[in-house]
Amino acid sequence: MRAVLCGYYGMGNGGDEALLATLLQQLPKSVTPVVLSGNPQETALRYGVEAVPRKSLSAVWSTLRRSQAFVWGGGSLMQDATSAINPLYYGGLMKLAQWMGLRTIAWGQGIGPLNRRSSQWITRWALRSCDAVSVRDGASAQLLTDWGINCQLAPDPVWALKSSHLPGFADLHAPRIAVVLRGHAQLTPDRLTNLTKAIVDFQTATQTCVVLLPFQPLKDGAIATHIAQHLSGPHEIIQVDNPAQLKGIFRGIEMAIAMRFHGVVMAVAEGCRCFAISYDPKVTQIMQELSLPGWGLASTDPLPLIPDNASTMTQQWLEHYANGEGLSDVQVRSHVDRALLHVALLTKALIEQPYG
Repeated sequence: MRAVLCGYYGMGNGGDEALLATLLQQLPKSVTPVVLSGNPQETALRYGVEAVPRKSLSAVWSTLRRSQAFVWGGGSLMQDATSAINPLYYGGLMKLAQWMGLRTIAWGQGIGPLNRRSSQWITRWALRSCDAVSVRDGASAQLLTDWGINCQLAPDPVWALKSSHLPGFADLHAPRIAVVLRGHAQLTPDRLTNLTKAIVDFQTATQTCVVLLPFQPLKDGAIATHIAQHLSGPHEIIQVDNPAQLKGIFRGIEMAIAMRFHGVVMAVAEGCRCFAISYDPKVTQIMQELSLPGWGLASTDPLPLIPDNASTMTQQWLEHYANGEGLSDVQVRSHVDRALLHVALLTKALIEQPYG
């Protein structure tokens, strides 16, 4: 069976690449994947799979005609907070695959925010005809339940991604903290200035090595460079293309300060203490689920609002660094085991159910 994997792949986002790596890790051996990618050559080389350009209608059409299954491969594909085009693109491909008679699966999805009625309509329309659906958070599960759509609820699939060692990382000065920030309209210049000063003061107080991890270098690299320019102690900007190695970095980190959703997931999954900063409901939800300390950027967020001075930031980080704890081994194992429910859904939908 050939299965088309559709997601935000080949776009330079470490979180989405981690979802693809996890999906490829979980696919039944009898399934041959074909990845729709923004950079097909890079995707094919990195993962050893067939890849086609995601924006080429002729290539996508030809690929669907030669395949038997279509998989939305995890993440917040059906949301219109970043672009109104997202639901149209992903929903349109899902409906096309269904019209062509392919088996269709929505795997590891985070649904929303859906601010437009058109986005809500196409999302519900596409999901109602799927052969199997799994979601990664309770809010998505509740929304689908309200729509009368059956789904499997399980933690984000990246919990179950097998991590690996990054060569040379152990040679960095220890102890280490990781900083995983991203650009956002609500991360204003004043807030970035305060965060930068707080990180500098935290390093001075703890003598830690600051590891700056731009998960999406085109969007996050400038922030990492800005912070690095102000650090006088040991620090490193690390860009990692291998998702398993990116996750493995957090094994050697004492504490992470993370905005990126999968920065939070990877940190806690590797047993690292995490102080999170939410820019999106998906980050707020995982912070609340895991009782993680942190702040929200929006005044409407149920979390404490990010402080407006660097000293308060530093003090809260120092408190968590000194007295906070990561998840226990039992808690991590529980999340990993439940994340493997996505595997069971894939296997049942692709292999166990009779086709045609």
